[in-house]
Amino acid sequence: MKKIIHAPYIDQTNDYPTGCESVSAVMLLQYLGICITVDEFIEKYLKKEAMQEREGRLYGPNPFRCFAGSPYDKDSFGCYPPVIVQALNQAFLQTHANFEAVDITGMPMREICLRFLDRDMPVVFWASIDFRETVAGPDWQLEDGSLFTWISNEHCMLLTGYDEENYYFNDPWQNHGCIACPKELAEKRHKEQREMAAAVLVR
Repeated sequence: MKKIIHAPYIDQTNDYPTGCESVSAVMLLQYLGICITVDEFIEKYLKKEAMQEREGRLYGPNPFRCFAGSPYDKDSFGCYPPVIVQALNQAFLQTHANFEAVDITGMPMREICLRFLDRDMPVVFWASIDFRETVAGPDWQLEDGSLFTWISNEHCMLLTGYDEENYYFNDPWQNHGCIACPKELAEKRHKEQREMAAAVLVR
């Protein structure tokens, strides 16, 4: 069996070098019929906070709470599902859309396919850029004084389908378009990024 959802495609490379999470979310919104640009999503709905260097030490926000840096800045980092879920739900509220975004981090891939892809609903999916091996670091200090470790090569895509051997993604990096990745590799990189994902329910 092969399942492919034909969602709109947006390339992030030139305008949003670290904006893979926002671009993936906007591809999903546009698929749902919500007319919104990536710039509107970033400026109106995405919570973000600048990184700072003081006395040789890096300070920044918790990516579970807001975007670390700016999606327009190639030296910034990114954000995790709670931030995208909040932004999506604000967009749904603003546009009076009958949807609800949810954090499905940790959900098994079989269940993601059954509950979302089989019902024609793409999923915002965290893995790694070009499915490269992830790398721990850099670290930065949070407001509460604790140390946060970023998992480098982080990348977000829109999961749009599967067959017996592969998962399919709208990958916004380098104009890749819809790509196939062997299931075992995609699941490995997904696990390295805390099995993070966000999805949308119809109310």
